[in-house]
Amino acid sequence: MNISRENLGDLDLSIKIEIAENDYAEKVTKQLKEYQHKATIPGFRKGMAPMGLIQRMYKPAIVGEAVQDLLSESLYKYIEDEKLEIVGSPLSNDEKTGAIDFAKNTDFTFYFDAALMPQVNIDWSKVDAKLCSLKVSAKDVDTQVEELQNRFGKFDTPEVIGEGDYVYGKAVELDKEGHEKEGGWSTFVSFPLADMKDPEIAAQFYGKKAEDKVVFNAAKAFTPSQIEKNFRMDNATAKKFKSDIEVTISGSSHITPAELNEELFEKVFPGQDIKDVDKFRKALTAQIEQANDEQCRLLYVSQVRKQLLDNFDAPIPEAFLKRWILSRGDKDLTAEAIENEWADKYLPSLKWEFLDAALNKIKNIEPTQNDIVDYVKDILRKNDTPKDDEDEKQADERLEQTARSIAQDRKNVQQIVDKLYVENTFALFKEQLNPEVEKVTAKEFNERANADAEKDK
Repeated sequence: MNISRENLGDLDLSIKIEIAENDYAEKVTKQLKEYQHKATIPGFRKGMAPMGLIQRMYKPAIVGEAVQDLLSESLYKYIEDEKLEIVGSPLSNDEKTGAIDFAKNTDFTFYFDAALMPQVNIDWSKVDAKLCSLKVSAKDVDTQVEELQNRFGKFDTPEVIGEGDYVYGKAVELDKEGHEKEGGWSTFVSFPLADMKDPEIAAQFYGKKAEDKVVFNAAKAFTPSQIEKNFRMDNATAKKFKSDIEVTISGSSHITPAELNEELFEKVFPGQDIKDVDKFRKALTAQIEQANDEQCRLLYVSQVRKQLLDNFDAPIPEAFLKRWILSRGDKDLTAEAIENEWADKYLPSLKWEFLDAALNKIKNIEPTQNDIVDYVKDILRKNDTPKDDEDEKQADERLEQTARSIAQDRKNVQQIVDKLYVENTFALFKEQLNPEVEKVTAKEFNERANADAEKDK
C-alpha cells in the first residue's frame, strides 16, 4: 500500500491511496474459508462446497469490505502519523477515483480531498474591551430579601383580588372604539399588581374575581420592559406599544411573605448557621456579588469573542468546507441553501471554531471530564446528607461515583460544560489582555449587555 498527498494550494490537498492485492489477500482468504466452512448450498453438504463456487458467490463483497476497512484505517493513520491538522474529515473524490469493480480488479487507487486548518494569528492589540464591575447596593439586597420572602412565603389563591396580588388572565389589544382589534395582540398574562406604575389602574382590579374584565392602557400601567415580559413581545414592539388592553381575569394568587427568622435563613443558606439579619444580608451580598461577577465575565467573553471574529483575516478553504457541510447535513440540505446562509450562519460559526482551536493552542480551555466531574461533585456535596455508617472518605467515594455516573451523559451536564468553558475562556482572555476594570451601574450594564445581544441577531 502506498499513500501520498499533493498540495493543491495553501490549505487544500489531495490524498492518494494505492491498495495492492497483497494488502488484503490474507484477510480475504481467511474469510472465504470461513464462508466455505459455514455455507449451506443446494447440492453440497454443509461446508463441502468447492472454493471456486464460494469465490464466485462471495469474493467481490468480501474484497470490497476488506478494502474499505483498510482504506478507512490507513487514511486516518496517515493523517495522524503526518500530524496533519485537517478541517472536518476527508471527502472521497469520486471523479478522480473512478468506478471501482471489486469483481474484476485486484489493485485499487482512491483519491480524497482534504483541507488543513487555517493558520490563525491572534492580534491581541486589536482587542479593546473593558471588564465591568457591578457594585452591590443596599437596594439590591433589599430586593433579594423581598424576593426570598415571597419565594418561601405562604401561597394562597383568593377568590377576590386584593392589594399586592398576582393576576392571571387573557389580555387582548383594543382598537380606538374599545373593541378587540383585528389582528391585534392577544396572549395569556400574569403580573403582580405591585408592578403597575399607576396605583389607580392597579386599584381597578381590587374586588374583582374570575371572569371579570378590566380595561387599561398598557403604556400607562407598565414600563416597556414589563410590557416585553408580560405580553411576550420583542423589545422594539414593547417600546412602541401604546394601546388599551382588556384583561379577562382567570384567577389570582397571594403570597404572605415569610418572616425574617432563622427558619428562612436555614432554607436559603442550609448548614451555614446564620442567626441574625445582618449576617443574612452579608451572605446575600456575597451571593449577589458572585452572580454579578459571573454576568460581567460572560459579557466580557462575548465582547472579546466578537472583536476577535471581526479581526479574523486568515484564509479558509471555503469550497471544501461547503462540500463538507453538505456531506454531513440532513437529506434536505442543498448546496444552494448553504450558499445563501454562508455569510450569516456558517462562516461565523466556522471562524469561531478556528479561533477556538488557536486559543486552545495557547491554553487548553475545553473542560476535561475530570473538570466536569469535580463540578458535579461539588454540587452534590452541598446538598448531601452523609450516611450514619460512612466516614468522610467513604462519603467522598460515594459522591465521586455518583458524579461520574451523571457526567457520563453530556446531555445531563451541558450547562456545566458551557459554564466551565466560559470560565476557562475568561481566564485566558484576562491573562492575555489584562483588561481595565470599569465600575458600572446595573442600568449601564444592562444597556451594554443588550447592545452586545443585538449584535447576535
